[in-house]
Amino acid sequence: MSAATTRPILSKEKMYQTILSPLVTEKATALSEQNQFVFRVSLEATKPEIKASVEALFGVKVLDVNTLVVKGKTKRFKGRPGQRSDWKKAMVKLAEGQSIDLTTGLA
Repeated sequence: MSAATTRPILSKEKMYQTILSPLVTEKATALSEQNQFVFRVSLEATKPEIKASVEALFGVKVLDVNTLVVKGKTKRFKGRPGQRSDWKKAMVKLAEGQSIDLTTGLA
C-alpha cells in the first residue's frame, strides 16, 4: 500500500481535537447548498485526518478537503498593539446525496 491510500487511525478523542467547530457564516451557508461544509480545525490537522474525522463523527462520505490558514489580525488591546491567533479552516465536500445537520449535536 502506498502512503496515499493508507487511512490514519484516529481515536475518538483525537477526532474531537481535530474538528473544533462548524463555521456558520453567510458564505458557509451558501456553500452548504453545493454539498460543502466548513469547519474550524486544529492548526496541526492534516487533510487525511480531517477527512477521517468528518467521516467517522458524522457518518458521511467525504470526497475532497480544502484547507487554509487564516492569519490573525493585528488589533489593539487596552491601547497596546496585539495579535489575534492564527486558525485553520477546512472546507469539506461530501458525496452526492449526503448532508450534515449542524443544528443537532454530536452523540
